[in-house]
Amino acid sequence: MTIRSRILIVAVATLAISTSLAQSSGAEAEDPNDVLKIAALEALLAAPPERALPLVIKVLDADNTDEVKESALFVLSQIDLPEAQTRLLDVARSGDPELSAEAVRMIGIGGNQEALAGLTDLYSSGDEDLRDAVLEAYMIAGDADAVYAIASNASDADEFEAAVEMLGVMGANDKLRELSESGTYSESVVMALAISGDFETLHSIALDNSDPKAQTDAIEALGIIGGENVGLALMEIYRGAGTDQVREAALDGLLISGYDEGVFELYKESTDINEKRDLLEMLAIMDSDKMMEVIDAALQGGV
Repeated sequence: MTIRSRILIVAVATLAISTSLAQSSGAEAEDPNDVLKIAALEALLAAPPERALPLVIKVLDADNTDEVKESALFVLSQIDLPEAQTRLLDVARSGDPELSAEAVRMIGIGGNQEALAGLTDLYSSGDEDLRDAVLEAYMIAGDADAVYAIASNASDADEFEAAVEMLGVMGANDKLRELSESGTYSESVVMALAISGDFETLHSIALDNSDPKAQTDAIEALGIIGGENVGLALMEIYRGAGTDQVREAALDGLLISGYDEGVFELYKESTDINEKRDLLEMLAIMDSDKMMEVIDAALQGGV
């Protein structure tokens, strides 16, 4: 899977997380009774915890719709009592296909450390959906250490990549840097570094030719970060490229970043007709304002 494909996947995953949270906290019930029940549950947020807790538990134990119970889980996550957090974990462990993952996310929203610690065993024994929910909960709670631990102990590539991508979404640059320095290359780590905007680490990998695959992936990924500093760095990488692969990766990075000024400068510097042709084609792909100036000069016999 290419760098550009992975950024689309991460963007979609991030949007899915946001949508799920919005639905869990702001969905409107169609049944009038459910509307009233949800309003009553929301009102409990202002009630003393000791009085709110038994009422919320009563709602969860009764024959209510999943929508009402999801609202109850949110209120439960805001009650700072051990019994509330224990009940959230009980629902998370229940195996209920509709409520287990929601309870896990609510633990993330609540941010209670004991409840979050209880997700470790749940992650190990859960199915893929529940594992995704645990990662989301850690993301919501900002627990980068827990996500890093999952990545470090992953049993397969898919599990590793899911944790690494979440670290990228969280902007956990220090954890990603540790993974990148562990000695085992992974395209998902490079991608996550780009998502988190870690220019320094990516630039370091891009200048290291000991692993050609890691180097070219990092060069392209710099383009995802974008900005003038990245554009200038990619131009220097292009100028000093020792292989066609590095040169092409630098051009791809410039394309991804949209830094057509850099491609134009490289065009003007070049004295090689084939190279100038490639750079002209890149300006055309980028739909650069400089393209017509270059085309006009080329048609008049200028180089």
